[in-house]
Amino acid sequence: MVASWWSRARLGIFVHWTPASVPGWAPPYLPAAELPAAGRRAPLGWTSYAEWYENALRFPGSPVAAHHRATYGNRPYTDFGRDFEDGLTGWDPAAWARSFREAGAGYAVLVTKHHDGFCLWPSETENPHRSGWHTTRDVVGEFAEAVRAEGLRFGVYYSGGLDWTFDDRPIGTAADMFSAVPRGRYPAYADAQLRELIRRYRPDILWNDIAWPASADEIRSLVDFYRFTVPHGVVNDRLLPYAPHWRGLGLPGAKALYNWWDRRTVAQGEGFVPRTPPVFDFRTPEYARYEGSDPYEITRGVDHSFGYNRNSGPGAFIDRATLTSLVRDTAADGGNVLLNVGPRGEDATIPAEQRLRLEWLAEEAGALTPDGPTPG
Repeated sequence: MVASWWSRARLGIFVHWTPASVPGWAPPYLPAAELPAAGRRAPLGWTSYAEWYENALRFPGSPVAAHHRATYGNRPYTDFGRDFEDGLTGWDPAAWARSFREAGAGYAVLVTKHHDGFCLWPSETENPHRSGWHTTRDVVGEFAEAVRAEGLRFGVYYSGGLDWTFDDRPIGTAADMFSAVPRGRYPAYADAQLRELIRRYRPDILWNDIAWPASADEIRSLVDFYRFTVPHGVVNDRLLPYAPHWRGLGLPGAKALYNWWDRRTVAQGEGFVPRTPPVFDFRTPEYARYEGSDPYEITRGVDHSFGYNRNSGPGAFIDRATLTSLVRDTAADGGNVLLNVGPRGEDATIPAEQRLRLEWLAEEAGALTPDGPTPG
């Protein structure tokens, strides 16, 4: 059974903030059926998720590749790591945390390492392929301290299934994604980093993404360590154990079959519901409703991206009525909403369109949960 504090929270704030937040650009959202032919063959290269910028660059015909050539020329993605660090100068984590609490959130989850492998803390686990690919400032620690000071619980997101510093093949489809779960030194690296995050920050929420590069037994060992360290902690549903057949998904026949099967199993509309792993406390439907009986958390951005996308027009953002009904109806059903904000990479600010959604929630915080305002 999931911890009672998590069930009572009703609303959490997700923060995707990576070097991709510096260019902060992705094409507008289009349903797969409306993508151009190239995009239909490789939709993840044409995604509206701006945090996938580095991957989209690997498709020369993609909108991101064209934008990058026009804006940055041949500048490598790794340069954005320095820009991101420079942008931390004016960061005010206390102001972020205050706005999250005023919006009625009971917890906040920070992306500590996304698929590009960039870490938001000075990790003691050295990346063997990209030395220094992390902040010198302890962003994770400062964020945790700020949100806890406002009475919120703190969670860490970690991309266990993908790390493009270990495997940088272009990912165009679900089959490509699972075949790109790194092997070699990566399983030990990911295990060491996540245990480091657990020891250092004792997160109330462990939020893995995509999959885990090791077996179900190794996942249970990791989760046992987490539960021993943080007895009240909760674990999401994306610790999917590595399957050896994933390596074969790069073969044309296997790839086509898997992608056909994947299209049949995703949720209707924009999003999807992850497959069920052996260990979890709550489900995480993404841009989708959940019809099951497990505790669940609907996760989505305020627009069609998680990372900051300066190319999102006004019509891309969730409107007030839809946002408030989403939070209210999900709470009435016993679920949570994990609403994402994507700060700008160049100056560590939450853009105006995103702040406005937090302000709407703050204005209606008392009416959005069955029991009134959510305590921190």
